[in-house]
Amino acid sequence: MECTVSWTGALGTRSGMGFVAETGSGHTLVMDGAPDLDKPEMGGLNLAPRPLETMLAATGGCTAYDVVLILRRGRFEVRGCTVKLTAERAELDPKVFTRINMHFTVTGKAIPAAAVERAIALSHEKYCSASIMLAKTAEISTSFELLES
Repeated sequence: MECTVSWTGALGTRSGMGFVAETGSGHTLVMDGAPDLDKPEMGGLNLAPRPLETMLAATGGCTAYDVVLILRRGRFEVRGCTVKLTAERAELDPKVFTRINMHFTVTGKAIPAAAVERAIALSHEKYCSASIMLAKTAEISTSFELLES
């Protein structure tokens, strides 16, 4: 796996703290820094997500992918899956994530709650590389609700 991240500020773009990531699979992702009110030339323009927001989103994508895949392999009729992540960061540099809560909403037909609970546990204990890495610095908690459709 590879990725190249390039600063776009030197190109005279609107944001002095913009970055473009080009992934090995041929996709691009734009990131920007937060505005700096004291030194606007040192900050971003809020044109795209912050790098750590993309890390949190990637973790949500990784674990939601696992949950859906595990449930579908169990032959459950999954019709929707969302995960809302809320995170806290350390106050001092490096401002690592210290707490992350993931709340899953799984929609489907006749899916037992125990199957959803198991899928979430398997993701966090075995399959989701992103959340397993973040668990080195953050306390990760999960919850879920199951909606019948």
